[in-house]
Amino acid sequence: MQNSSLNRPWQTIAVTMLGFVPGVLLAQSAKPHTDKAHTTWREYGGAADGAQYSALRQVNRTNVKQLQVAWKYSTSDNRKYLFNPLVIDGVMYVLAKENSIVALDAATGKELWVHPTDPKATLLTYRGLNYWESADRSDRRLLFAVNNSLQAIDARTGKSITTFGKNGCVDLREGLGRDPHTLTLVQSVNPGRVYENLLILGSATNEEYNSAPGDVRAYDVLTGKMAWIFHTIPHPGEAGYETWPKDAWKTAGGANAWQGMALDEKRGIVYVPTASPKYNFYGANRLGKNLYGDSLLALNARTGKLVWYYQMVHHDIWDYDNATTPMLTTVKHDGKMVDVVAQPGKTGFLWVFDRATGKPLWPIEERPQMKSDMPGEETWPTQPFPTKPLPFARQSFTADEINPYLDADERDTFRKQMLEAKNHGLFTPPATQNTVQMPGNNGGANFGGAAADPAGMVYVVSKDLPAMLKLELSNDVDRSGPPVAQGRDLYKANCSICHGADRAGKPPLIPSLADVRTRLSDEQIREVMQYGKGQMPAFAKISEVDAGNVLAYLAQPDLAPAVDVDASKPKVVDPTTAHYRSGFGFMVGRNGLPAIAPPWTSLTAYDLNTGDIRWKIALGEVPELAEKGIKDTGSQMPKVGPVVTAGGLIFTGTRDHKVRALDSSSGKVLWEATVDEALEGIPAVYEIGGRQYIVFCAAAASTYFGTTTPKIVHGSYVAFALPKVENAPK
Repeated sequence: MQNSSLNRPWQTIAVTMLGFVPGVLLAQSAKPHTDKAHTTWREYGGAADGAQYSALRQVNRTNVKQLQVAWKYSTSDNRKYLFNPLVIDGVMYVLAKENSIVALDAATGKELWVHPTDPKATLLTYRGLNYWESADRSDRRLLFAVNNSLQAIDARTGKSITTFGKNGCVDLREGLGRDPHTLTLVQSVNPGRVYENLLILGSATNEEYNSAPGDVRAYDVLTGKMAWIFHTIPHPGEAGYETWPKDAWKTAGGANAWQGMALDEKRGIVYVPTASPKYNFYGANRLGKNLYGDSLLALNARTGKLVWYYQMVHHDIWDYDNATTPMLTTVKHDGKMVDVVAQPGKTGFLWVFDRATGKPLWPIEERPQMKSDMPGEETWPTQPFPTKPLPFARQSFTADEINPYLDADERDTFRKQMLEAKNHGLFTPPATQNTVQMPGNNGGANFGGAAADPAGMVYVVSKDLPAMLKLELSNDVDRSGPPVAQGRDLYKANCSICHGADRAGKPPLIPSLADVRTRLSDEQIREVMQYGKGQMPAFAKISEVDAGNVLAYLAQPDLAPAVDVDASKPKVVDPTTAHYRSGFGFMVGRNGLPAIAPPWTSLTAYDLNTGDIRWKIALGEVPELAEKGIKDTGSQMPKVGPVVTAGGLIFTGTRDHKVRALDSSSGKVLWEATVDEALEGIPAVYEIGGRQYIVFCAAAASTYFGTTTPKIVHGSYVAFALPKVENAPK
């Protein structure tokens, strides 16, 4: 029986909004932001609200076609970047030169200084940075994390601040109620939010069983001391504890905030979207509603106390994270002006709430859902569906919607799979039979994928990427065998669900491991196993011995041929301890295109004053198809961050090597330019000396159409501006 206070999907919690955490000495109050917050780009996403909005209007619909390259800065390496620059006092901060933090003259791109990070670091805050300054501006800091270590440097010189934490570092693995030495993945690659003298951080946990908890924490920007913590998997006595098995907080993981947060500085509330509990696709060991997984949390930014919450997915077994920064805007609703927060997610829904109370603007219905047939699994009987606005992504996929641009044999294969699979909509429970998932666990809206203006318009980028899930029970490892045989068992239990029993993978999305030891060193392979990379989850608890056994198998697989298992003798397991797993199951063809017909990427404009869709377009294209006259497909595999401006424009960069300016009133492309490399992430918009600039990070991987070999990236930051003229209007 759930606590009565938690029976409603949305819940307002009474808190004291002005309290400080006892025992924490906060630094001198920073300068409050003014109404000019959206005329600068001092924070990830532009401002504290993360709206990806610029009030600058020098570049507008009438002159955008005159944009030209103002300067370029090479990353000087072959790494991939999707960094959102910061611009403060005419200085731009970027990531380049083997993951170094680099300061540039924002008007010319001239390099000012370089702060190297560990070039071998496998974890880095690579989507953006946080900036803080004291009230008198005598102390200015950049904050970021490397290998689970929070660090601070002087924003003027790039020098490390050794008085922060212990010798300049704060171990983010500490304070989570677990042995820090057992946690290998805690930090998010997203920056947090600075409120007064606190840095509020989410986290990233691995995708496996027994991963780290996803607690939200705040740190003093001067000392590095933790000021508060919010347990996303509640501890005894905390609201929501009864939505998990007893003492789940000691072993369960996830429910983390790896994506962007939004800060309402006036109210002192930080809006935190959370992800799925772990393991992603099987939850017999975590029965219950699983608060506060897949929720939007409104937290008191000073104390971490819960103001209100809403859970979008109950007992998530689909990996349906709230993967996008919440959008803050103001609308006219029922004749009154209402400050709202709008949350896009992987499901394709846009959820809209009163920012102060958490009350939905339009009714949300709890609709009955299918039961799982997996042993021990208990799906939640209902799931919430907004009645308004309409979804921005497709939420179903049938055999009649196969991509016509795949090879004929592949279309036939996908069609056969679809007809034989379980396919009952958004919340079809994963099973040991193929199960269709749409928009998919990597589809819908993702990080940086939304923007909002102050008048109630919200723009959402969506990816349609169906998945085919299939749960398999992990086999035991025979510890009596030689290392290569143990490596075979470990590979089968942990790796084969994605890379296949033959280690061939599914390039270009899932690489082959057949020749991996010719491409990567043993040290590099160990790091990928332990920390994960790209879509591959981290196997944080793999031992040195087991990692060595996997390496032995990958080197000489013929010495340990596959062992047939007698399927007529099913293994009897305890579902609460059984480790059923599925690959992410992305349905992608040999040419890298999704199995579903286009469009694969779309941009939807919502008017939240009415809750209606104003317009919707396919965003981007696939160059190889466009050359044949096949357009309006949307780009493939995007992580696109739009920025909307007061000049009536939306700026985006996509993986087709194109940067574009769209008319925000219609979605019409008004200007586009080609850059040397593919683009992901969020551009930055700023002004120096009366001249407006738009800078893109062009350093992403291409879409690999028709090839299995990714090309080397020669990345750069590219700034565009209007031609210089005297007395240019601001």
